[in-house]
Amino acid sequence: MACCQDSSCSSAPRAEALNSPKWRRALWIALSINAAFFVAEIVAGVAAGSAALQADALDFFGDAANYAISLGVAGMALAWRARAAVAKGGTLIAFALWVLGSTAWHALYGTLPQAEVMGVVGIAALAANGGVALMLYRFRTGDANMRSVWICSRNDALGNAAVLLAAMGVFGTGTGWPDVIVAAIMGGLGLWGGCQIFRQARGELHSERGAPVGLAAE
Repeated sequence: MACCQDSSCSSAPRAEALNSPKWRRALWIALSINAAFFVAEIVAGVAAGSAALQADALDFFGDAANYAISLGVAGMALAWRARAAVAKGGTLIAFALWVLGSTAWHALYGTLPQAEVMGVVGIAALAANGGVALMLYRFRTGDANMRSVWICSRNDALGNAAVLLAAMGVFGTGTGWPDVIVAAIMGGLGLWGGCQIFRQARGELHSERGAPVGLAAE
């Protein structure tokens, strides 16, 4: 997405761009893919005893909910889009804390996940999320709501690649530590992404509240 570089242009995308058919179609595709892979990965993660797969499954669920929120606020005023982004940032932060807690449990009890299941599911998830991330790449420089969608998709693709590395590590070492390490990294990545989204959204809300009445609705 092209951005204005001079001071006469607003840094936020135009309302028609936020509610454009291309943007909404991309969100619907991303929502469908994430919902489907949530079900697949949560089942596979529990069956394989993998902390990394379960973390990735809940990430899919969180992103599906986030895309649904984005569809609901597309085309609305900046303040409403920023409020939705605040909620999404908080969801990512909460998810990250859950992942870190779950990872600590697996490390404590020394569970050994099934590397083969992790590898197969990880490859399928990476292909799906890689396609979604490429589709949403054009929207990465938008407002906090648009940027949050891109950040979620980017984090998913990176997380899927990490799950594959964990599968290879578990297979090669015969221990669950690679799975634990990757799950911890994914938790940290989710926490970082959530803070990014939350910080930009709060900034947009403060900016909107400080704008003159006649400009606040633009």
